[in-house]
Amino acid sequence: MPFAALQSELDERAAQGLLRSRRTLQSPQSPHIVVDGKTYLSFCSNDYLGLANHPQLIAALQQGAAQYGAGAGAAHLVSGHTQVHHELEVALAAFVDKPAALLFSTGYMANLGVVQALVGKDDTVFADKLNHASLNDAMQLSRANVQRYRHNDMAQLAQLLEKTRSGRKLIITDAVFSMDGDLAPLPELLALCEQHDAWLLVDDAHGFGVLGEQGRGSLAHFGIASPRIIYMATLGKAAGVFGAFVAAEQVVINTLINHARSYVYTTATPPALASALLASLQLIFQGDALRAHLQQLVAQLRSGLHDLRWRLMPSATAIQPLLIGDNQAALELSNALRERGIWVAAIRPPTVPQGTARLRITLSAAHSATDVTRLIEALYELAR
Repeated sequence: MPFAALQSELDERAAQGLLRSRRTLQSPQSPHIVVDGKTYLSFCSNDYLGLANHPQLIAALQQGAAQYGAGAGAAHLVSGHTQVHHELEVALAAFVDKPAALLFSTGYMANLGVVQALVGKDDTVFADKLNHASLNDAMQLSRANVQRYRHNDMAQLAQLLEKTRSGRKLIITDAVFSMDGDLAPLPELLALCEQHDAWLLVDDAHGFGVLGEQGRGSLAHFGIASPRIIYMATLGKAAGVFGAFVAAEQVVINTLINHARSYVYTTATPPALASALLASLQLIFQGDALRAHLQQLVAQLRSGLHDLRWRLMPSATAIQPLLIGDNQAALELSNALRERGIWVAAIRPPTVPQGTARLRITLSAAHSATDVTRLIEALYELAR
């Protein structure tokens, strides 16, 4: 039986401080969660605006379930595409100032679908080396030629583009990098696309709802717009619910409807989720005070930890990585915080490069200044 080999691989991961396991929450998402009967102050959720347990979203979800039932029953292209799905797609496209939008079940499926539908073996994908795993898997599955450039290195990307003489060209990038919290230079990327006749796929999973005027995302943050941009954002982070969408020119959306396998061959998300997301979109639109509070918390944390012996990586977003380096040391620090009732996830390779294990501190508008002070004090105590 091959199970002994599997166990040996797991044992080796454990010895390297890389074994993953799950904890089970007994409460809704919130800065204060319950696990195994104990309450923790949590700094590891992507619920950036604190909407995941918002009463208006819960009420909209309940109303949507009463109207449309619990499940969609079929793929969008069969009989699973409801009126509320359609209304949400129209609203999302308008919100991010694009001609059309298409719902996907997850951001992972959206990225797989877009890249696989738009490029193939005669084309080239250009990818930032710190892109999310879903973008990395998408480019491999597409069978396109893959060119990876150093993180945010526009000079190297320009050289790679210059050398590519044939086929379609697609640049893919996170907008906010999920483990570092820094932003891609989207205006410079767009300029390169225009110079080299390329598309730009922007994964704004961690920017949508948080960045830009009225939370419209990273494109609004930089004040850029172009038909060349294919925009993807997830709906389970700042939006507080579940799913993802792609917004682009109508011809791109039509192509995805016909060729994106992760859209064509999967059951539509429950329509009640679309009802909740329409309510979420209104809260995001009205959420300037939430975003301002979140930025105040970011400033408080960075100021409070400026002389800690572990270094906060450069980031102006809700993702604040504390660089530890060693895998075991990162795990031990995470566990020591948990013993003090504070939950911060340790992130280790292969999610991040070797030697850069870290605590990924994520802030939410639902946190208070007192919550952040408690984390700061605990980290200084452990540093001593």
